[in-house]
Amino acid sequence: MAEKLKIIPLGGLNEIGKNMTVYEYGNDMVVVDAGMGFPDDDMYGIDVVIPDFTYLLKNRNRIRGIFITHGHEDHIGSLPYLLRELNVPVYATGMSAGLIRLKLEEHHLLGKTKLVVCQAGDTVKAGRFSVEFIHVNHSIADAVAFAIHTPAGVCIHTGDFKIDPTPISGGMIDLARLGELGRQGVLALLCDSTNVERPGYTKSERSVGNSFNALFQNCDERIIVATFASNVDRIQQIISVAARYGRKVAITGRSMENVLKVSTELGYMSVPDGVLVDISQIKGLPKNKVCVITTGSQGETMSAMTRMAFNTHKQIEIQAGDRVIFSASAVPGNENAIGNVVNELYRKGAEVVDERQGELHVSGHACADELKIIHALIKPKYFIPVHGEQRHLKIHAKLAQDMGMDPRNIVITEIGKVIELGHNGVKVNGTVPAGRVFVDGYGVGDVGAVVLRDRKHLAEDGMIVVVISVSADDGGILSGPDIITRGFIYVKESEGLMEELRTVAMEALEKSQRANHWDWNAIKGDIRDELSGYLFKKTHRNPMILPVIMEV
Repeated sequence: MAEKLKIIPLGGLNEIGKNMTVYEYGNDMVVVDAGMGFPDDDMYGIDVVIPDFTYLLKNRNRIRGIFITHGHEDHIGSLPYLLRELNVPVYATGMSAGLIRLKLEEHHLLGKTKLVVCQAGDTVKAGRFSVEFIHVNHSIADAVAFAIHTPAGVCIHTGDFKIDPTPISGGMIDLARLGELGRQGVLALLCDSTNVERPGYTKSERSVGNSFNALFQNCDERIIVATFASNVDRIQQIISVAARYGRKVAITGRSMENVLKVSTELGYMSVPDGVLVDISQIKGLPKNKVCVITTGSQGETMSAMTRMAFNTHKQIEIQAGDRVIFSASAVPGNENAIGNVVNELYRKGAEVVDERQGELHVSGHACADELKIIHALIKPKYFIPVHGEQRHLKIHAKLAQDMGMDPRNIVITEIGKVIELGHNGVKVNGTVPAGRVFVDGYGVGDVGAVVLRDRKHLAEDGMIVVVISVSADDGGILSGPDIITRGFIYVKESEGLMEELRTVAMEALEKSQRANHWDWNAIKGDIRDELSGYLFKKTHRNPMILPVIMEV
């Protein structure tokens, strides 16, 4: 009986980000991407969200390699956390490998990880898999799709892509190879769904250059451009236009500095001699000779753009007349943060320009007509839409049906579900552990739903601590109850309520002691219940209440 090919998404379905997919055949497994996601607003204190690696760790001896489509955080961000636990080779193109190397260095894993640099056109043998790298266009250099050759057939995993006929560097997506694979026969297509709702075609990155040229021409003020650090082609265009108009370029923001370092060292960016200057040197230059490229296009709290706007940046202060260009679209959920920064820039007299005033950003993802081209070229037997929320996956499935695909051959699934492909067709058969693991500081996975619920409770209603000292001999009250509040009300203005709470706590203690005697946990529970009920009746608030009883 022939083995079945299993495809197991561990992230990137019903969400944007956290992309990770496992391909499994017999005793061999390969992993495509290891991304991270950003926390929701109610995930208090969480830094990043990563996939659940339980299934990979359980099968560590079967994993033949991790293959990376491109160097964005939602595709490489969880690699250091996975490589702490696993010792497997990582295969990536030059730019992606450069960014991964920075991450591994930061996590002290560089010497412990086998990082293999590949290029488009290469094929890597990994157990019974052969993984072919195929060049695609995206908003970062060196992005690839994978043709994963297996005994059951070929799977094409597009990663993030668009069709750009006039890219800044790297040449157009290799449609010829995708078409050739389509003619030979493709078992399954796993395709990016991010922009499936948008009709038509995504504009070329080159169109942004014309907008920059118009904004730099005849401008006598300082120009500050905020954009995504990973968009090497965008940064290249800004530097080229600045050099054309005799401006020096300074970079600020750690991620921007890292990307510039990697891309120039590896030859993905060409910077004319004498154009780049240190951020500390721009104060001595005339305004019309300065261009600053910065992170913070999404209004991130600690980003360089936000710090400039709110006067906390060490080297740059926003001045009246500065032309501030936001060369990025708002990621859903970031609109308020961006609005706060923009309002502050206006307050300081800056001129703010964003994509509403011209073509200052283009997406890195394919729109509907580009997706149709890919489906027409590849002609897969089965289709699994990925990289999108539920609506994206459903709309992409409908697009595939419109292209003539049998709806029975389209699989919309969830993370952790096992998709089996064999001679008898496709089916979802079983599940593996999957979900979200929270990273908080150095802690990975030690913050769960209960801790988050408590943090939410504290953030919304505050906390009251009731401290009582009792005699170890007879249980008599020696001092207290003392009431300490945090995030509830200002104590000095509410002395009356504090006194009432002391009385309620004292009565609850005495009553509970008579019933429970030395069972301090039961007594604490009674104090908590009495105070909670009293407070809700009095204030319609529900703070967290922590009774502390100390035996002396």
